[in-house]
Amino acid sequence: MEEYEDSSNNKKNVQSKHFVDILLSLMHQPMDHNKQEHFIDRTNIKAILTDMLAGSFDTTAGAIEWGMSELLRHPRVMKKLQDELSSVVGINRLVEEFDLTKLPYLNMVVKETLRLYPIAALVPRESLEDITINGYFIKKKSRTLINAWAIGRDPKVWSDNAEIFYPERFVNNNIDLKGHDFQLIPFGSGRRGCPGIQMAITTFSLVLAQLVHCFNWELPFNMSPLDLDMTEKFDFALGRSNHLSAVPTYRLWNTLN
Repeated sequence: MEEYEDSSNNKKNVQSKHFVDILLSLMHQPMDHNKQEHFIDRTNIKAILTDMLAGSFDTTAGAIEWGMSELLRHPRVMKKLQDELSSVVGINRLVEEFDLTKLPYLNMVVKETLRLYPIAALVPRESLEDITINGYFIKKKSRTLINAWAIGRDPKVWSDNAEIFYPERFVNNNIDLKGHDFQLIPFGSGRRGCPGIQMAITTFSLVLAQLVHCFNWELPFNMSPLDLDMTEKFDFALGRSNHLSAVPTYRLWNTLN
């Protein structure tokens, strides 16, 4: 139950609904009112919730692991991000969600990570009608795969350093992650784009910021950043072939104590 004030300053209660409430309210209701054929039932609801949980677990964890991997390979970027966090957030508290809009370099690091490592590397689609694109005929109901991984590394789009982790490439441009700019579509695009995009970006940004702000990180056994294995493993989500190992030391300890 939530409260709000109307124009007469009288407080009123509003019953807020979360996602499960909405799904349950749609049970046994026709999805198409012109055709009384398609209904949502309890099995459909369980499947939808399972998809949401499964789709957000490995994907976000994988993106965070790739982000940390690239930061460890590029100490300059790690330091620049830590400097921004120290300047904006300070060294007396943790990063909070409301800080994210004030951290432009963090936003660039997130974009650059998802450019190189889109968790859903291949985005499946099906053509709704016969169509010819750039001289290629695509028959109706053809299954197509959009290669977000290849688009993100295309030198015709991202210049000759497309294979290099360089967040500054997003300085002074408004390319976003929400499917409006087709050169960067880690979440797909259009009405079939990932429904969890906002949650994914927020979680990824906040966890990465917390890790970098709270700790200094080093590779184990005096490993050089250039020796870090960045081999990819294609599965349900684009992950590392070998999990990342890194050694943290508490960065804020001397200040807070």
